[in-house]
Amino acid sequence: MINITHKSSTLRKAIAQAIVCVSKPETILAVKNRTVPKGDVLEMAKTAGLFAAKRTADMIPDCHPLPIEFTAVSYEIGEMEIQVVVEIHTIYKTGVEVEAMHAASVVALTMYDMLKPIDKGISIQHIKLLEKRGGKSDQKSDFSKLKAAVVVCSDSISQGKGEDKSGKVIIGKLESFGVQVLNYVVIPDDSDQIQNAAHDAVAQGIDILIYTGGTGLSPRDITPESLLPILTRRVPGIEEAIRSYGQQRVPTAMMSRSVAGTIGKMLVLALPGSTAGAGESMDAVFPAVFHVFPVLAGARH
Repeated sequence: MINITHKSSTLRKAIAQAIVCVSKPETILAVKNRTVPKGDVLEMAKTAGLFAAKRTADMIPDCHPLPIEFTAVSYEIGEMEIQVVVEIHTIYKTGVEVEAMHAASVVALTMYDMLKPIDKGISIQHIKLLEKRGGKSDQKSDFSKLKAAVVVCSDSISQGKGEDKSGKVIIGKLESFGVQVLNYVVIPDDSDQIQNAAHDAVAQGIDILIYTGGTGLSPRDITPESLLPILTRRVPGIEEAIRSYGQQRVPTAMMSRSVAGTIGKMLVLALPGSTAGAGESMDAVFPAVFHVFPVLAGARH
């Protein structure tokens, strides 16, 4: 199975279908009248579909076990076919489209098994995904017009005593979304330089300014104290999301003092200086955090 530990749980939905085609109208009539010798086809098949939805990970090797929190099986009966529709919801890190298609398939197979004694010409067709919602696929957009700057706060790296990795991780993740990274600097843990970097970014028309480093508890960790006085607004929800995400992975994340806020219409983030901490903080809030820009621009949602 692929690694999904970096993902966040969100509401995921999927709707899938399967179509059971019969060879004579009498078969449909027997289903409607509940006169099929093996029993009530629609109810039996629905029950099988509910079991299948919950057992998908046991059948499909690469599917992750996940909590199925809602399953609905419905039918549309035509003259010579029955359309099976399965809808599944979960709040998890990965989608439920395979679960929905698996359930629809088992519903159709159960109907086939129950109807074959009275109709030898049954076929199953068009097993497919009709709709999928949730996760990053809902958040796809063009971020290429957004301009970013990355500031590394570190006494040692600014003096050439080490190599920056966290800033480069942040740049890589921004570029993966198509964001333009126009400026990248390494500065010491100095309050004036930290604030000046923010003023310079505003002057350059930067949309996203990300600091990495100086958010811990050592005497030289002063990035939050330097930024808080110049923020127009603080956005505590982003800070909470970063810490919650980190806490689920590393217990010491609770000591991070990451900061999120705005200066005018520029989003400012102060993230941990460790490579893992910076990367995990980005994973915690991107791409959802891009929603801030239409809001700052005054768009209604």
